[in-house]
Amino acid sequence: MSEKKKGPSLWDGFKAFLMRGNVVDLAVAVVIGAAFTNIVNSVVKGVINPLVGAFGTKDLDKYSSCLKDPCTFDEATGTATSGIPIMWGSVLSATLTFLITAAVVYFLMVLPMSKYLARQVARQKAKEGTQEIIEVTELEVLKEIRDALVAQRGSGHDEH
Repeated sequence: MSEKKKGPSLWDGFKAFLMRGNVVDLAVAVVIGAAFTNIVNSVVKGVINPLVGAFGTKDLDKYSSCLKDPCTFDEATGTATSGIPIMWGSVLSATLTFLITAAVVYFLMVLPMSKYLARQVARQKAKEGTQEIIEVTELEVLKEIRDALVAQRGSGHDEH
């Protein structure tokens, strides 16, 4: 008869996974990221797209090229009714959204956090260096005491 190994259950493993700190941090990051994405999308659609579109005659999302003529669109829905349109304006808009999001995340979150962490590491190294100097000094004092005791014993044994 073979015995089954009694390890942690599937439920215990799942609970341990959920209680890890980085899972909670990740959940917070996703929620903040979703809210932040809405802000960036609004800036791109409300400010950037009209500015880029000012060089033409329409909104950036509506720029397209026709792969197969004639391209006609239903004004109510914005979908193509004939032809094959290439909607390069919406791709450009999404690319701008990505670049703006990446720039804001880098300059407002990643860069300040990396500078903060570098300062923390420098402080920790300085603290460890001070501790090491104190430990070396204590070690030197203990060696001197040992040497003094050895010298006393040595001189005490010679007299007898």
